[in-house]
Amino acid sequence: MIFALELPMQEPLFTIADKLPVPDLIVTEWAIILVIGLFAYFATRKMERVPRGLQNAFEMIIQWTFDFFGQMLGESVAKKWTPILSTFFLFILVSNYSGLLPGAAYIDGFKAPTSDWNVTATLALIVFFSVQISGFREHKMHYFGHFIKPMPLMLPLNILEEVARPLSLTLRLFGNVFGEEMIIGFLLMMAPFLIPMPMMALGLLTGAIQAIVFTILASSYIAGATGEGH
Repeated sequence: MIFALELPMQEPLFTIADKLPVPDLIVTEWAIILVIGLFAYFATRKMERVPRGLQNAFEMIIQWTFDFFGQMLGESVAKKWTPILSTFFLFILVSNYSGLLPGAAYIDGFKAPTSDWNVTATLALIVFFSVQISGFREHKMHYFGHFIKPMPLMLPLNILEEVARPLSLTLRLFGNVFGEEMIIGFLLMMAPFLIPMPMMALGLLTGAIQAIVFTILASSYIAGATGEGH
């Protein structure tokens, strides 16, 4: 006997022009993008030579990203790719933390985006194309020569390695966030107030770790594509 798992179809929160359905996941993403966008806007609206307030916090995040990941990328490459790496880190961090709000997984319009593989796959694809673009920008047509190193027979394996990277990024981030939400959800049903609290406290740590790990892997892939080995 073969058992099949059927996932329930997600009902949209609303539709645009009676044609385009908008699920709760998209609404949460819009909210997170709006929060990050407003944070960046107000932090950079009136730039001062001696930063303070939001500008100081924003510059600390950017500087930390540049210093931390610049060690792998090198200063010149880090200057080009720090903006997108900082965006990865902030979006994933806020997305992970949004799922820690009490009952977030059960509130329409408030599901953690990183608990859905469609979102993590999109982030992974952005990393994949960023790697190819960065490698081509640094080495031009010579970049594609690494697909046949150390010998032309390695071409299929090298292509497979490139394809496996976004798949690995997708499953790693999705699996960790989705699994954590499932555990917290089950614990909430068994003991609504006592047992889930340690898990949610641990989620503050793991949420940050997942954001850092994803960004580290993205920067390492870019560093590999832009390095002297190519």
